[in-house]
Amino acid sequence: MSRWSCVTAAAALTSLLVVPVGRAGAAPAAPAAQAEPRAAGNAVIDWNLATEQAILASGPFVPHVALINRAMVHGAVYDAVNGITRTHQPYLLQVGSQPGDSVDAAAATAAFRMLVHLFPSQGPTLQAKYDAALAAIPDGPAEQGGIADGEQSAAAMITARTGDGRGAPTTVVIGTQPGQWRPTPPNFLVDPAPWAGKVKPFLVPDVAALRSDGPNALTSAAYTEDFEEVKAVGSRTSTTRTADQTDAARWWAAVPQEAMLRSLATGHGLSADDSARLFARVALATADAVIACHADKSHWTSWRPITAIREADTDGNPDTAADPAWTPLLDTPPWYEHSSGHSCNISAWTHALHDFFGTDKVAFSGLSPVTGTTRSFATFTAARKELIGARVWGGIHFRTADVAGAVIGAKVAKYERHHWFAPVD
Repeated sequence: MSRWSCVTAAAALTSLLVVPVGRAGAAPAAPAAQAEPRAAGNAVIDWNLATEQAILASGPFVPHVALINRAMVHGAVYDAVNGITRTHQPYLLQVGSQPGDSVDAAAATAAFRMLVHLFPSQGPTLQAKYDAALAAIPDGPAEQGGIADGEQSAAAMITARTGDGRGAPTTVVIGTQPGQWRPTPPNFLVDPAPWAGKVKPFLVPDVAALRSDGPNALTSAAYTEDFEEVKAVGSRTSTTRTADQTDAARWWAAVPQEAMLRSLATGHGLSADDSARLFARVALATADAVIACHADKSHWTSWRPITAIREADTDGNPDTAADPAWTPLLDTPPWYEHSSGHSCNISAWTHALHDFFGTDKVAFSGLSPVTGTTRSFATFTAARKELIGARVWGGIHFRTADVAGAVIGAKVAKYERHHWFAPVD
């Protein structure tokens, strides 16, 4: 497994405990999944954690695949829970629930059925978690009603996502000409899920409408500016990158968004109903953002900074100088460069959070045992802006790709805001 896979997978569950500033105090020094704060009796938060554990146990961590799988789980959980509370419009369907049905049973059943569908080899482990969840719910019509609601919402999601393009045969285009992507050192891997850009979106009608303007022309002044920036600050041996920028690059490379969401939900005292809507809004928006992003990547198939810098003598630009030994701070992910997938993801994520909370001013901090440092943000915008820079400081993206990704993520979140999850009058 490559270093990018190992670090991201190891950190995704445990490396960040986000505590809303002023709500829950300081984060502990060494957070772990089982030590996360939780809202008492909130089955939605419990099954978000179970989902994250199942994703990490499924094999090498591939971010775009994880986001798509997560959206399927949380879309189903939302419909199961919201079908009982009926506070907002459903995602796929209004389940045939009764007002007294158990929300906990509905959430547990929807998540369990989706996880078993996605990860059948984990059936025994998931069954044990599900049995324990049901054992904590009093027997009776409410429990049985909740189970039926969860079964119905999961079945609807499975039907809706059958034949959606996941796993579709897809050729990774390996170029040889200047500007074209090719595998990068040290492991020279290719995308294990190149089909991501072909997946049917969850929210938007067509991801082609979100296509970016593409990377800058190799001989343009804009390309030269991007090239010189990442060459200087993104090098493993950079003398211009600050210590804080180095920390940010490493911290964001393994940011576990689900730990963040669980802490936000707990710190803000969200009910199971509100938690289900929060997780669904974020999961569906980030999934569509990375689907759109990987469609964009597959359209442009552009090279990474490490290739561009090492082979700058071929780019036709007299203002770029080659450095055959240049190495980025972070290992380069094995997929096309433009647009930035992490930027698409985090942009959709921060915009969806803004929409849910109704304000950008939600302060939070994150402690990462990967870096041993805490990073704090006063707003969702501040986090998004730092991520854009962090991918340049890590040496794995040109700034133009990060900005383009942020635009894609923002457009997905805007579409979600105007077309989905409307409150019921």
